[in-house]
Amino acid sequence: MNRVGKKDETLIEMGLANDGEESNGALFENLSNTDSELPCNSEIDKRHQSKDSVFFRDGVRRIDFVLAYVDDPKIEGEKKVERRREFENNLEKAGLELETEDKKESDNGKTYFVKIHAPWEVLITYAEVLSIKMPIKENDIPCTAENPLDWIFWPFKLPEIVMHPEPDYFTAPFSKERQELYLIEDENTFFSPSVRNRIVFYILTRCPYGTEEGKKKFGIKRLLNNGTYTAAYPLHDCQYWKRANDPKCENERYTLYREWARFPRFFKEQPLDLIRKYYGERIGIYFAWLGFYTEMLFFAAIVGLICFLYGAFTMNENMSSQEICDSEIGGKIIMCPLCDKKCDYWRLNSTCESSEYSHLFDNVATLFFAIFMGIWVTLFLEFWKRRQARLEYEWDLVDFEEEQQQLQLRPEYEAKCTQKRKNPVTQELEPYLPLTSQAIRFCISGTTVLFWIFLIIASMIAVIVYRLAVYAAFASIMENAQTLQPIQGILTPQLATSVTASCLNFVIIMILNFLYERIAIWITDMEIPRTHLEYENRLTMKMFLFQFVNYYSSCFYVAFFKGKFVGYPGHYTYMFDRWRNEECDPAGCLIELTTQLTIIMAGKQIWGNIQEAIVPWIRNWCGRRKASSSPENLYSRWEQDHDLQNFGALGLFYEYLEMVIQFGFITLFVASFPLAPLLALMNNILEIRVDSWKLTTQFRRPVAAKAHSIGVWQEILNGMAILSVVTNAFIVAFTSDMIPRLVYYYAYSMDPYSPMSGYINDSLSIFQTSDFPDKNMPDINPENFTTCRYRDYRYPPDHERKYAHTMQFWHILAAKMAFIIIMEHVVFIVKFFVAWMIPDVPAEVKAKIKREKYLTQKILHEYELNKLKQKLCENRTTASMEKEVIATEGRVELSEVM
Repeated sequence: MNRVGKKDETLIEMGLANDGEESNGALFENLSNTDSELPCNSEIDKRHQSKDSVFFRDGVRRIDFVLAYVDDPKIEGEKKVERRREFENNLEKAGLELETEDKKESDNGKTYFVKIHAPWEVLITYAEVLSIKMPIKENDIPCTAENPLDWIFWPFKLPEIVMHPEPDYFTAPFSKERQELYLIEDENTFFSPSVRNRIVFYILTRCPYGTEEGKKKFGIKRLLNNGTYTAAYPLHDCQYWKRANDPKCENERYTLYREWARFPRFFKEQPLDLIRKYYGERIGIYFAWLGFYTEMLFFAAIVGLICFLYGAFTMNENMSSQEICDSEIGGKIIMCPLCDKKCDYWRLNSTCESSEYSHLFDNVATLFFAIFMGIWVTLFLEFWKRRQARLEYEWDLVDFEEEQQQLQLRPEYEAKCTQKRKNPVTQELEPYLPLTSQAIRFCISGTTVLFWIFLIIASMIAVIVYRLAVYAAFASIMENAQTLQPIQGILTPQLATSVTASCLNFVIIMILNFLYERIAIWITDMEIPRTHLEYENRLTMKMFLFQFVNYYSSCFYVAFFKGKFVGYPGHYTYMFDRWRNEECDPAGCLIELTTQLTIIMAGKQIWGNIQEAIVPWIRNWCGRRKASSSPENLYSRWEQDHDLQNFGALGLFYEYLEMVIQFGFITLFVASFPLAPLLALMNNILEIRVDSWKLTTQFRRPVAAKAHSIGVWQEILNGMAILSVVTNAFIVAFTSDMIPRLVYYYAYSMDPYSPMSGYINDSLSIFQTSDFPDKNMPDINPENFTTCRYRDYRYPPDHERKYAHTMQFWHILAAKMAFIIIMEHVVFIVKFFVAWMIPDVPAEVKAKIKREKYLTQKILHEYELNKLKQKLCENRTTASMEKEVIATEGRVELSEVM
């Protein structure tokens, strides 16, 4: 089984060196002697192949990657042709085997397809270079005892062969020198297709294709960007809707579609091991996190629904709305105009319905739910760490973080950094970016990010100006100056303004997102990050910072600014000395925050699902319509996949970003909308199936990649969890009416039998209409009112401290601040205590990790010991044979002498 030779030693030495452009070139220039296992049989006609064949024409060598290009010399010129020729020659020098399908055989008659196969020698060499762990012995650690209540979850289970497609093994990083140690039953199947395409892609990203301006150019990414190749992708193993006829085809795509990607399976568990095997650990960990997040949302949704139902069942018991709706109380309270000049006085009972619906979200259960969500988010993050630790062990990712730091530099970094210095760890020369260049690039990047953030703030201010400008129009339209009664229904000037402004804000958010995505990628490329991990982390922070401001700024405005800086009649506060600041509804601003949150959150989720599912389907449908139906041409597996959409290197990044933004909606502002977790739960049930469906049916197979966690997203979630405690405490204190009602209940109520009676009258101050300056005086005053009411705690006009804040105002403010401090400390103490109580890694997983490391080291030690013994035996045998030969020769010589 041991196939190690000098040729392989040269290959691994060159692969491990890889210290920049020179080593990349040397890697591909010193491997021209790699032999092919099987000759290319070009005589086999393409039409004799299976439609789903994933093999070369000989039917033996598996296609590990496909390159596609359109060769039109009139358009391209000789430059691209020369690049392709040199690139493919260098691939063959690296040991890869290529087979080209002529454009005459393609469906559109224009596209060439270059099929790539990695022979055994290349696979074992780069498996060692990349430290890929391979099985050495079947795992003998007993599984966790079965739960006797598992039968309850039987309807949600998938077949065992789907959930665990492979046995569990002890693994070790592959070594060419120890091939006998590994469980190699068949060289063709030892490396899975996902591992094979990962290895080939690694070679493609570092293969040189020429020299321009004295610099070596390399990498398939550059060739795709400059149009030399139109596509580069690994193949799906079959069609998703039926099994392949070829018995050598795994049909894993078909299994994933049947058991995972179809929406009727939404209640089933996810086959994470099969997802990991087919798509790689990086995609597998995403679906594991999304599934776990959705499971935890179920509990938050149940509690939120109960809180909402409590508000619905107690609507008729709400004394505040009863007083507002009462014709003898709210009907006789005349409120001050909502805008200057054009707005008239209005009666308080005109907001009857909005005050009733406000109680759905502004009640005692709101406080309980805000505290519950502060604890829930901690439990979610801590339990996910435990789940992630289990996956790290089960998927052989325990030591991956160290391996990842040793991975090669980004090809773009190597290409753009011409200066070199010695790495203090490896003691080898490697490219580096000078400090001055880094500083300049970071300054440009930071300035660009700040500019776009200011642009978002400017757009939010524009929406606020819209709100202020149209508010007066809505107020004047919705009032009847003769009867002082509104147009019947729940629609009030405040709500009409909030709904239209939220819709406008959502449109602006989508436009800015579209533009900034491209800007963020551009400035991240300009920074030239050193590794792929560093690139993703920088891009993630830029995109999240932008979207955080973009999506949440309007909600922060409604929650913490609207109605807080209004002033009082005669002394209103104006924006830009022109537009009067908005007032909250007499029942509070919480209903408007709920409206804002619902429109943006629901709109984002609906638009996101349209983009993710319908757009790729339409594009693929158009591509299939262009495909020829002529029986003379075979619509092969590589052509079918070529017509699918490209998932892209950032495909998973956008999925995480979408979910993290949703996580912010259900945590930062959940005190205003208890149904937010329920909406998120329903969306995520659909999201899992949409993501799996599009990945399985509408996109090319992504290149497999490893990941041991969700990366920097974990830190972002932790930060949002802490911030959510603060925001919800402020929402309960300043946006809802809970604290003013509690202060009135315990300190100012005069009726012991009905403590909340009189609250509305107490919360409204009196203003003398003759004190209105000309710019505030309404044009029409049909009944010549002498006083009007407004929402504040100020002394009446006949008091010596006219219009100054009352002591009740300061009592309420002190109660609000005390509530914020107490709630934050209580929730934080509980959060940190829960986090301390729950270990990040389960005890049984720690034990299994130690056990596996011990057994693996023991196996390796025994292997080396047996090898040494065998070598000693061979040496002793050789020595004894030499002695015997010498003795024999001596006896012969002695006999000759005698």
